[in-house]
Amino acid sequence: MLISTESIKALAEKVRTSQESFCTGLFLSARWFAVSQLDHEGLQMIVLPDKDSAEYCAADLYNLIEGDRIFFLPDSGKTLERSNYKSTLGVQRTSAIGKIMEYDGNQLMIVTYPAALEEGIPDQGSIRESVLHLSTGDEISHEGIVEAMFASGFERVDFVAEPGQFAIRGAIVDIFSYSYNDPFRISFFGDEIDSISVFDCNTQLSKEKVNSIQIYPDIINSEDESSFISISDILPDDALIWLDSSDMYRNKDFFNGFERFRKIYMELPLSRQNEDAVKFNISPQPVFNKNFELLSEDIRKHLEDGYRVRIYGEKQSQLDRLKSILSQNGNILPEFITGCNIHNGFIDNDNKVCCYSDHEIFDRFHRVSIRRTVEKSEQLTLNDLTSFAIGDYIVHIDYGVGIFGGLVRMKDDKGRMHEVVKLMYKDNDVVFVSVHALHKISRYKSKDSEPPKIHKLGSKAWQNLKASTKSKVKDIAKDLIQLYAKRKSVKGFAFSADTYMQQELESSFMYEDTPDQEKAVYAVKRDMEDDCPMDRLVCGDVGFGKTEVAVRAAFKAVADSKQVAVLVPTTILALQHFNTFRNRLKDFPCNIDYVSRLRTAKEISDIQKRLKAGTLDIVIGTHKLIGKGFEFKDLGLLVIDEEQKFGVSAKEKLRQLKASVDTLTLTATPIPRTLQFSLLGARDLSIISTPPPNRIPVQTEIMLFDHDEIRKIIDYELNRGGQIFFVHNRVEELQAIHDILHRLVPDMKICVAHGQMEPKVLENKILDFMAGDYDMLLCTTIIENGLDIPNANTIIINQAQNIGLSDLHQLRGRVGRSNRRSFCYLIVPPLVSITEDARRRLKAIESFSDLGSGFNIAMQDLDIRGAGNLLGAEQSGFITDMGFETYQKILAEAMEELGVEAGLSSKNTPDSFVSDCTIETDQLALIPDSYIDMTAEKIRIYKELDSLSSEKEMDQLKKKLADRFGAIPEELSRLFEIVKIRQLGQKLGFEKIIIKNGVMIAFFIYNPLSQYYRSDRFSKILENISLNPKIFELKQNDNKLRVFVRNVDTLSKAYDVLRKL
Repeated sequence: MLISTESIKALAEKVRTSQESFCTGLFLSARWFAVSQLDHEGLQMIVLPDKDSAEYCAADLYNLIEGDRIFFLPDSGKTLERSNYKSTLGVQRTSAIGKIMEYDGNQLMIVTYPAALEEGIPDQGSIRESVLHLSTGDEISHEGIVEAMFASGFERVDFVAEPGQFAIRGAIVDIFSYSYNDPFRISFFGDEIDSISVFDCNTQLSKEKVNSIQIYPDIINSEDESSFISISDILPDDALIWLDSSDMYRNKDFFNGFERFRKIYMELPLSRQNEDAVKFNISPQPVFNKNFELLSEDIRKHLEDGYRVRIYGEKQSQLDRLKSILSQNGNILPEFITGCNIHNGFIDNDNKVCCYSDHEIFDRFHRVSIRRTVEKSEQLTLNDLTSFAIGDYIVHIDYGVGIFGGLVRMKDDKGRMHEVVKLMYKDNDVVFVSVHALHKISRYKSKDSEPPKIHKLGSKAWQNLKASTKSKVKDIAKDLIQLYAKRKSVKGFAFSADTYMQQELESSFMYEDTPDQEKAVYAVKRDMEDDCPMDRLVCGDVGFGKTEVAVRAAFKAVADSKQVAVLVPTTILALQHFNTFRNRLKDFPCNIDYVSRLRTAKEISDIQKRLKAGTLDIVIGTHKLIGKGFEFKDLGLLVIDEEQKFGVSAKEKLRQLKASVDTLTLTATPIPRTLQFSLLGARDLSIISTPPPNRIPVQTEIMLFDHDEIRKIIDYELNRGGQIFFVHNRVEELQAIHDILHRLVPDMKICVAHGQMEPKVLENKILDFMAGDYDMLLCTTIIENGLDIPNANTIIINQAQNIGLSDLHQLRGRVGRSNRRSFCYLIVPPLVSITEDARRRLKAIESFSDLGSGFNIAMQDLDIRGAGNLLGAEQSGFITDMGFETYQKILAEAMEELGVEAGLSSKNTPDSFVSDCTIETDQLALIPDSYIDMTAEKIRIYKELDSLSSEKEMDQLKKKLADRFGAIPEELSRLFEIVKIRQLGQKLGFEKIIIKNGVMIAFFIYNPLSQYYRSDRFSKILENISLNPKIFELKQNDNKLRVFVRNVDTLSKAYDVLRKL
C-alpha cells in the first residue's frame, strides 16, 4: 500500500544530496509507511522520544517490511533485579548490537530511544573475542564447552530457563545465548557436534534445526565500564538516522555522536523554521467513539471522493464483527487487512488513501509483541511448585498422610535392583511404594500452612475419615440435585431473541471476547429464552469479563421490558458496578440506579417509587434491595455477585426469589476442576478460564528498596495522571512508611487505610481515593477483595517475600483493569537473604504475569477456599485433614456412587469393574541414573507415565524424552510396557498381574459376587481361554480364580499374550 509517492520521491532525492533533510505534516503510523517506502539500502536507525513509542514503531514496521530486518534496541534495565523482563531487554539489546557489528550492506532497521543510546557498550574487539561460534560437524570436547561457558559467566543449571544458563545431560548440551530468545540444544556424537536445534524453554522440546549458532555472553552488564564506547561509534558511515526533531535532543550526549551521519527530521525544529522541508499531507483517523453510523458515513464519503479505505486488524473475528455492523448500516464495505495492525490510523490526502486501525474504531488497547521476547518458563515454575522434595507431606489414598522420603533402590529376592518411593508414617513406620503406583500419592495441600496430623499405619482413623467425608458429600449433593429438579419443573418467563441493539452493545465492548466468554454469553441467553427459570453460575478470575456477561444479560431483559436487580455484597462494589453498567449502557434507552448506605433516605424512597411504577430498569444494590419496602413491578432477572459472601437470612430470601425468576450468579472464587463435573448434575455452570487477548499483562518486576527508583516509579505514574497502591502488611509500621514516601515525593497526597479502622471510616477513605482526592493509597492487603479503580495502574508491594502466592495474585489483580499499561513492583530484600520457598513464590508470580496464566496452579489455595464455599464450611475441615487432591478423588467417587443410587448413570460400564490393576515383575524397569539424575524430575516423569491413557500419548512422551535426554535406554522402555500391561489388565478385569521367572499369573476380581462374573467381558475371556488351551490355563483355589501362562520371558510378550484374551 503506497502513500504520498511524490513526497517520498522528493525526500529520497534530498537524502542523496544533503546531510540533513526535513519533513512537515508527517505523523502517526504514516511515518513508518514512509520509512518502509524510502528507497534506501543500508542501515537506518530510528530514534524516538521514549520506549513505548519505539515499541509501537517496531511493531508497525514488522507488518510493513518483510523478513527479519527490524531490531529493537532497548536499554539494559540496570536497576532491575534478575527477572524475565530483564532477560528480554538483554536479548533484544545484545542481538541488535550483534546485528550492527555483522552489518553486510543489506537493509537493516534499528529502532531505539535516548535512554538506550546513552548507555555504552564494550568495544568491538572485546565483543568479538567473547562470542563462541558452533556449527554441526565441529569437534569440541564437553570439557571445552563447560570451560568456555564458565569463562563467559554462564551458570550451570538442571534446566535452562533464561539467558546466561547452560545444562548438560549425557550427550546433550543446552545453552541459552544472549543473542536469541530461545535456547539452543546441541547433541554430540563423541566429541563431534551431531545436530543443533532451537528449543522452547517452556516445554523443553525442540522446535527447529539450525546449522550454526553464535553464543553471546552478557556483554551489556560487563564489569569494566571505563573502556565502554558509544553505540554511534559502531555504526557504518553510510547509516541514515531518523529523528523527531533536533530541538528535543540537542543537549543529550548521544546526539553529538550523530554528527557524521545523514539525518532525516520528521518534524521541523522551531530553530529551523525557514528550512526547505518536504511536505506531506496527512491527517489523523477521525474519532468515532464507537459510533458505527458515523463510521459508515465517513467510509461512504471517502469512497465517493475516490479514496481507498482500508481497515487493519489482527483478528479475523474482530473484522467479521465490524463487517456485519457495517453491512447493517448501509452495506458500504472498505477493504479489510487481517493479521497486521497499525498503531495510529491516518488519511493521506495526496494519494487518496485512508488507513484505519480496528483498535481505534472500537476504542481498545493496542497490545503489541516485540520480536526476541524471552518467553516466561511457566512450565518449569509449575514443576517447581508441584515437585516432591524430601520431607514434604504427602497423602497416600490407602494409608493417609505421611512424609516423603525420596526415591530409593531396593534389591529383590533375585538380587535385582528396583526403584521405589519411601514414605514415612507415625512411630517411624515406613512404606515402600512401587513407581507403578505413584498415582495413589499426591502432595498434601490445604489452606492453612500448619502441618497436618500424620497417620498411624493400620489404624482405622484414615478409613473412618474417608468414609465420613464421603457420606457428608453425598448428603450435600443430594440436596442440591433435588433443588435443581424442582426448578426444572417450574415455568418461568421465556425471553425473546436478540435485537439489533443487543448486537451493537456487544460489539462496543472494549476487549475482544474470548471463546469461554462467548460460550458463557450464549448459554445465558439460551437459558433466558427457555421457559424454565435460569439458574446459572459463571466463574472466572478477576478481570475475565464476568461483569460483561451480566451487562449483556441485563440488557436483554430490559429489551423485553423486564426489570433487573443486581445484588452485591459491599457498598463499594455497588458503586463500582453502577459505574460499569452506566458506562456500558450510556448510549442505550435504559435507566439505572443504585441503593447503598451512601444514598440519602429521600433518594432511596424515590428509587422505591420508580421501581414500583416500573420506570427504573436496572437497580444495583447491597442486601437492602431484598429487604422491606422494595417492590418490583415486573422483575425478570436477578444477578448475584459473590453469593458466598451474603449472610444466611439474605440467602434464604434469595432462595425464595430464585424459584420463579431467572438468576445469574457470578463468582471469582475458582471452582476446582473435579468439582465442576460433579456439580453438573446440580447446577448449570459456565467457566471463563481465559483472559481477553488484548488485555495487557501487568508488567511485574522484582526490585530492592531503592529510594531513587521508587521516586521514579511514583513520578512516572503521577505524570500520566494515574494513582498508586502501596501495600505494606504491618499496620504499626504504616506511619513510618508514610513519612519515608512523603519525604521522597513531598507534593503527593497519601491516604492510609487498614483493617483496624472502623468500617465506615475505611469505606470513606477508599471512596475518596476512588473519586481521585488522593494520589496514593497506602494500605495493608485489605485491598485484595474486589476493589476496581481503573485509574490506579501501579501497585508497589513492600516485603513481598512474606505474602502468600494467591494474595500476591489477588493484589496484582487490582491494577491493569483499564486500557493503560500497568505495573506491579515487588520490593524484597536482596534475593540471597530470603528463604528458598519465598524465592519460588516470587519466581512464580513473575512468570505468571499474564492474567489467568497459571492461575489454576498457583492458586491451589483459592481452589480450596472455593470448595469450602461451595459445599459448606465443614468441608474445609475435611480438606484440612486429608489434603486437597485426595479430597477431590474421594469426592469424585462419592458422586459416581450417588449417580448409581439415583439411577443417573449405570455403573457397569465395561471399564469400571476394576479401579486399578497392580503389576509385579522381576524385570528391571526404571529410569536409570545415568539417563536422568534429578529426583524431582524423575518422580514427575514416573507420575506422568502413570497417568497416560493411550498409545498415542505414550509415543509422544517417548519422543519428548528422547529429545530432552537422548536415546531411551532398555530399562525405561520396559517401564512403558508395564504401563500398557496395567491398562489392558484393568480393562480385562484383572486385579493383579505377576510376571516372574518366565510365568505370568493374572488374578480375576476377588469378590465372587461381583457383577463382573455375569458380564459379557468375563464370558468372552473364558471363551478365548478354551480356544487356546496350549497358552492359558485356568486355576481356582481358596476361592480365587486366576489364569496361568508359561514361557513369558519379556514384558512385550506378556502384553501380546494378554491381547489374545
